[in-house]
Amino acid sequence: MTSNLKLLWVNWKKPSGTIKERNRYALDSLPSILRRNLLRAVQCVWFGVSCFLAGLPALSWGQEVTSDAANVESVEILFVFDASNSMNAFWDGNRKIEVATRLLSESLEELYGIPGLKLGLRVYGHQTKFIEGQQDCDDTELVIAFSKGNNLLIRKALGRLQARGTTPIARSLQRAASDFSDLNSRKVIILITDGIEACDEDPCVVSKLLQEQGVIVKPFIIGIGIDETYKETFRCVGNFFDAADTDTFREILDIVIEQAINDTSFEVDLIDGNGEASVTDVAITLLDAHDESTSLQWMHTLNEFGNPDTIPVDPIPTYDVIVHTVPQLRRNDVRLQPRIHNHLRFENAGQGVLRAEFARGLRNGYGKLPITICAAGSSVPLIVISVNQEVHLLEGSYDVYFPTHPPLMVSDVSIQEGSLSPVSIPQPGVLQLNGFLMGFAMVLDANHEVVYQWKSGKSTPTGQHLLQPGDYTFVYRARSAQSLDFSFVKSFNIRSGNTTHLSING
Repeated sequence: MTSNLKLLWVNWKKPSGTIKERNRYALDSLPSILRRNLLRAVQCVWFGVSCFLAGLPALSWGQEVTSDAANVESVEILFVFDASNSMNAFWDGNRKIEVATRLLSESLEELYGIPGLKLGLRVYGHQTKFIEGQQDCDDTELVIAFSKGNNLLIRKALGRLQARGTTPIARSLQRAASDFSDLNSRKVIILITDGIEACDEDPCVVSKLLQEQGVIVKPFIIGIGIDETYKETFRCVGNFFDAADTDTFREILDIVIEQAINDTSFEVDLIDGNGEASVTDVAITLLDAHDESTSLQWMHTLNEFGNPDTIPVDPIPTYDVIVHTVPQLRRNDVRLQPRIHNHLRFENAGQGVLRAEFARGLRNGYGKLPITICAAGSSVPLIVISVNQEVHLLEGSYDVYFPTHPPLMVSDVSIQEGSLSPVSIPQPGVLQLNGFLMGFAMVLDANHEVVYQWKSGKSTPTGQHLLQPGDYTFVYRARSAQSLDFSFVKSFNIRSGNTTHLSING
């Protein structure tokens, strides 16, 4: 402890700058667990001073004093330790079990006295000697039950372990569920192992069941020199860390314990055109980048102070984040920094509103016409809406497709943040065809494109047909007629809201 205080003093004197900058430099030079404990000690000292001052009768301070120390969330960490025969193998110049017990013991020393923290130790493979074909899959035991301040007991138990038996991971996880208390606490399993399940059971199924039942959070697994081909089998169990050497194991153990105690969180900042995080009311999806499974979905919200949601998150996986604007905003392979509150900024999230409508907003025979919106120049649909529906779009240019008769495309519609952009097309008219028998017929527009067709010869074009305003030609021949001389050809004009009549009799 004295050497660490000397280190703190030496590093505080090194840099130039403000007192605040020198304090930060000195603190950052310390190991993370020691840094956390030092900050907690300072908080406790300040809390004690505050309580003393609050009790002085001459000072009219508030009577109720609260602190983080008084509201610490209870955390239960169960170390599930592999003492199977394979832990006798050498790793980085030492036996695996010696390295793992020593480094875990060092971490336990730093954890002593943390408010709200209880520790437990379950070991497997330590009681029955491994014999091929006669492995003991019940060789799993809660060696040290949960309690406060039992760090020394766990360290002594680790020192007595002998690596002897098999690897019943699934059964150990299953029985670990009853090791925890019934208190409303954060329950964490840290599995330290060098091998895979050896008892024909499925630790992935057990882990998933415990998480779904709310017994535990997603376990942490620290692999000690695990074969490359086996690593994938652990990713479904929990947050897997691969310790390639002793130094990596020490670093990973520190990160895992920190994360088990202190939640990592993040917020999504949706930035408008003024550089402010004011955009909200948008669905967001958080995906595990490894397998594209959905980790979380929510509707973005700003609280009464204008701050986005704070989302607790596991910092170990790499994530893909989708903001479901139209078009969507997406960031892939996002890595969150453990033990702090992270900000994910999405620039240019400002939106305007597009409303697709017919002139004067009147209803017509098209009913709920499906209108397709694409990015300008693209044929890939972004969203399909109904007529008179409003849709929020990111700033930019869009093409709006109306499946009318004939279809209409309104190109390069500009959307500005905070503005409404109506896209209006003329009301249709009606073509009324009378007296036509079953036969073959087509309605052609002014560009000689087919708008309607009757090709089977088994139907009649007689009836009402919606058409957009413009010039058209109707071409018809009855099914029984066998000569072009019997073709009926008539040009006509359609006006909005009016009906044009065509009859076989003229």
